[in-house]
Amino acid sequence: MKRLLFCLVLMLSTLDVMAQKVECQTYHYATTDGQQLMLDLYSLPADNSAPRPCMIFAFGGGFVMGERNHEYYARYFDTLAKSGIVVASIDYRLGLKNSPKEGGIKTMIGAMQHAVDIAVEDIYAATCFVLMNSQRLNIDPEKIMLSGSSAGAIASLQAEWNRCNGADIAKVLPEEFSYAAVVACAGAIFSTEGKPKFKHEPAPMLLFHGTSDGNVPYNRSSLFGIGFYGSKYIAKQLDKMNAPYWFYSAEYADHKIAGLPLWYQCDLILQFINDYVVEGSRMQITNEVEYLPRERHQTHFRPREYLQNNYKRRQ
Repeated sequence: MKRLLFCLVLMLSTLDVMAQKVECQTYHYATTDGQQLMLDLYSLPADNSAPRPCMIFAFGGGFVMGERNHEYYARYFDTLAKSGIVVASIDYRLGLKNSPKEGGIKTMIGAMQHAVDIAVEDIYAATCFVLMNSQRLNIDPEKIMLSGSSAGAIASLQAEWNRCNGADIAKVLPEEFSYAAVVACAGAIFSTEGKPKFKHEPAPMLLFHGTSDGNVPYNRSSLFGIGFYGSKYIAKQLDKMNAPYWFYSAEYADHKIAGLPLWYQCDLILQFINDYVVEGSRMQITNEVEYLPRERHQTHFRPREYLQNNYKRRQ
């Protein structure tokens, strides 16, 4: 009888939470290059509960377009917020938006590096804003996570790679700060100095990627040490380090994996956060899935093709 009563109370409590309306408040977190950068904070109504984890989210759009409050992400934000996670969806500067539309591969590489760097700078600025206001916003400063889709996933992974390697760009963060996790949907690290390696163990990572992604490499695509290093490559590096990760590999899936997990794998994302962040579990998990009907697609692309596929978005 006591157990039945407990389950009933728990069920009613859960239903009460799910019925609550998620609130959204907008904050100005930085002004850079004359652009006001805003973030939308999604959370349940304030209460006297313990400080909550926070997910900083960067939208997708090839560093050319995208909006922090696009309706496509609403379900993801709502699900996280109703699970007790504060979501900070941020603006960031779009470095390829006004870059030259013509030029050789050197021009494209330089433009891409600039776009990634300034997006990372803005992620760090948003992180500092959340840290400085954590008490007022009821956020646990030790449970700040990064999440992104496509370009946002690249920026999120790059931000953690820079932090782990002590890059100058990351020195704006407090010395002892570390992210609690990274959730990347079709992301990669962009390197102009050969294969990227983590000097220190990074935060636990949840990596979603399709093997037929023609916009962001599933594994790696480089030329003379310059290129993208995707989810499979990153998972291999984490495996060598005995570092925790969860790799969701979708056979023959294309760049749609940049968005689909935010709709259909929210439960998996929440499980990852509970296991790796809340419980502190150290596991290495790989899920290999294949969507039906089985259709084979191209799985190998040259570095120039990746750059050109992203550049086409600006035409």
